[in-house]
Amino acid sequence: MARYPSLLLGALALGGCIRVGPDFQPPGEAWLDHWNSPAIELASQQRPEPDVSAWWQVFGDLLLDRLIAEADIHNGSLRIAGLRVMEARAQLGIASRGRYPQVLQASADSLYVDQRQSGGRNPQDSQFWQHSLGVDIGWELDFWGRFSRAIESADASYFAARANFEDVRVLLRAQVADTYYLMRTTEARLRVATENAALQRRSFEITEKLFASGQSDELDLQQAKTQYLATLSSIPELEDQALSTRNALAVLVGRPPGPLAELAERQGLIPLVDQAVLDDVPANLLRRRPDIRAAELNVAAQSALIGVAQADLYPSLSLLGSIVWSTSSLSGAPDTLERVGGPSLRWNLDFARTRHNVRVQDARLQQLIESYRERVRQAAREADDAARGLSKALQRERILGEAAQSAERSLSLANAQYREGLADFQRVLDAQRALLVQQDTYLLTRYSAVSNLIALYKALGGGWSGTQPWIDAATREQMQQRTDWGDLLDEPGTGAPR
Repeated sequence: MARYPSLLLGALALGGCIRVGPDFQPPGEAWLDHWNSPAIELASQQRPEPDVSAWWQVFGDLLLDRLIAEADIHNGSLRIAGLRVMEARAQLGIASRGRYPQVLQASADSLYVDQRQSGGRNPQDSQFWQHSLGVDIGWELDFWGRFSRAIESADASYFAARANFEDVRVLLRAQVADTYYLMRTTEARLRVATENAALQRRSFEITEKLFASGQSDELDLQQAKTQYLATLSSIPELEDQALSTRNALAVLVGRPPGPLAELAERQGLIPLVDQAVLDDVPANLLRRRPDIRAAELNVAAQSALIGVAQADLYPSLSLLGSIVWSTSSLSGAPDTLERVGGPSLRWNLDFARTRHNVRVQDARLQQLIESYRERVRQAAREADDAARGLSKALQRERILGEAAQSAERSLSLANAQYREGLADFQRVLDAQRALLVQQDTYLLTRYSAVSNLIALYKALGGGWSGTQPWIDAATREQMQQRTDWGDLLDEPGTGAPR
């Protein structure tokens, strides 16, 4: 190669100039460009603030804001997703080494020689040391784009890991809000059941006294007792639901199961928001969904792997070289320096196996394309269902609000008529039962409206952005003490999607 420098320069110039395999084409969905959801239009409005990146602020609940901020820092699933970003970043570093020599090794030898000769004219014994130092280098040229395609794939996988981290954050924030309002709803239902049980207990005690004095028959007594005990039996179940939901919320924000003292700050009806506040049209918001972006980046990563597999169909050209220096302690022995270099051509002729591997990679690519398309369709369905569910739940809430007021008035009238002897006790029992059912159903409907609003924001990818690092300072320090990460754990920046 030293005698033919033009050959070396030509090989270096051609390295990486040819890249086999398909170039990435975004899978896309043509229908999404013109997609329109009347349900979302009805259930949303466009305003710059607050936008979907901090959608929970529409509730105006500072406690919810604090819980979501705490979950961003301490939630275990989000931490794991951040560590997967670090793993993908290290994998990208491995792939990037393909640009540099792949074989580089040095060796050193020292040999003691003890020669003893006999016979001949000048028999002579000799003892000496032989030393040698050698360096070998091998560099496979990226002639067919094998290494550049591998880097392309690892790069897409790295950004897919970042998008997956943002997707976990979207799901986490929605889950914290939904669990928080479910707990508040369960606590409100518990209060309603306790208050109704107290009313029914008084009725039971009255009928018990009337029966004892002979002014009422046993039927009224048993019916009052049955209704009171049925309501009383629902209280332990609601208490269990409230405690289970509280524990779930504690784990979501990174705490051990147990009391959450600050939750006592918020009681009463959960807030209702009649429309979602969006900062863009739904089609663009769907494209911004982190899981949609991750699915597209997975397609890009797999597309590059087809090129890696196709490169095996062609010969690989490597430049090999060795430098060996030798010296000896033997008097008069010269030092030597050997330099050896030249090209090496390798070609795997098992084309059938290689072609099948290309087909495997292509089939995987098509699977990911179909998965992307299915993910987009499911995202649109989730958004449409949540928007329609919000509108219908709000309609039911208005109706049930009036029904609950009527039930409360009916019980008051039934009690008055019963005391005056104008109605029998059965009417009081019916009014008590209706009041409990209407009040409980009303609370569940309010939660359904809030839950559908949260689901709509989640379906549109709301809440993906954030300022917290992928890994916290304590974890970073622990990993640096255990392993030399260099600067890979430093935050290169998060925020806008790629």
